Amino acid sequence: MDQDPIQITKTYLPDIDDYIEYLRLIWETNQVTNNGPLVQLLEEKLRIYLDVQYLFFVSNGTIALQIAIKALGLSGEIITTPYSYVATTSTVIWEGCLPKFVDIDPETMCIDPDRIEQAINPQTSAILPTHVYGFPCSVEKINAIAKKHNLRVIYDAAHTFGARYKGKPLVSFGDISTLSFHATKLFHTVEGGALITNNKELGERIAYMRNFGHKGKEKYWGLGINGKNSELHAAMGLCILPHIDEIIRHRKYISELYRNLLNGTNLIIPALPPLTDYNYAYFPVLFNSEKDLIKILRALTDQNIFLRRYFYPSLSRLPYIKDQPMPISEDISRRVLCLPLSHDLNKEQISRISKIIKGNLS
Repeated sequence: MDQDPIQITKTYLPDIDDYIEYLRLIWETNQVTNNGPLVQLLEEKLRIYLDVQYLFFVSNGTIALQIAIKALGLSGEIITTPYSYVATTSTVIWEGCLPKFVDIDPETMCIDPDRIEQAINPQTSAILPTHVYGFPCSVEKINAIAKKHNLRVIYDAAHTFGARYKGKPLVSFGDISTLSFHATKLFHTVEGGALITNNKELGERIAYMRNFGHKGKEKYWGLGINGKNSELHAAMGLCILPHIDEIIRHRKYISELYRNLLNGTNLIIPALPPLTDYNYAYFPVLFNSEKDLIKILRALTDQNIFLRRYFYPSLSRLPYIKDQPMPISEDISRRVLCLPLSHDLNKEQISRISKIIKGNLS
């Protein structure tokens, strides 16, 4: 008999009775959206947990990026990474700006800060890097470049929930950081996201923008969009947040098992970033060649183990991107697989996955 399938990730679902308790509150208030009490409670708890000043819960991580671009009044070109999920690039274009790619550091897989300045021109308005896999970008260098050239900085921090750098929350860097709370993420609200800033004026702007620009019932602050999220989604987040430290601890345990069991192979396993309290959001491995990657992918799939090529293809290869070859990103994207990582994987499953990989490496 085939063993149960193992997926690249598995959505953490809390005790259903805990969720039902929040549903009872929703039924009592009869308010399911429009900045209800559970949304406000979740925002307060997230601000405390993440140690930030202003946090705004929105409907998904993509709308968070869209609002961030609008809130900063960006136009022209935005310098960004070719190695991320497609939303990082598509949002820039959707908002009428042009993505200007800068290739990545092959060690961190984040945007290479030493290549940024040569990409700046009079049309550049901002830098939009991604903390890939939750590994921190070179935030000090990027901040210095942004100040020197009077640019704004938005961090796509979709992978960074709970991570800290030099004791500071990773989401506290930049003018705005955006989070995804999609069901595949470490912390989720089924669908959802958030914008984070430590700037009061910017926070007020975001608050209006995510709610059609309303300033009261009959007045408008200015242009806005519907970025709100519901009480039902907030209830899921409130159920999961008390368990997040336990979830991270288990993912750390699984990650350390992988490192030990795959030691001695020709796989490149990225080192944990220095000065970082990592959240173990992903476990990427880098193969010597795409041929090796495909061989392992097929071997695992044949055994009911399903992985993803996060992130393939390089965004520089998107059909609506022209003439921006990024050789490092394109090479890395062809050779990276993320191994299964979730809250309920056990030692036997990790041993099985590792054994299949080791047995099929050339």
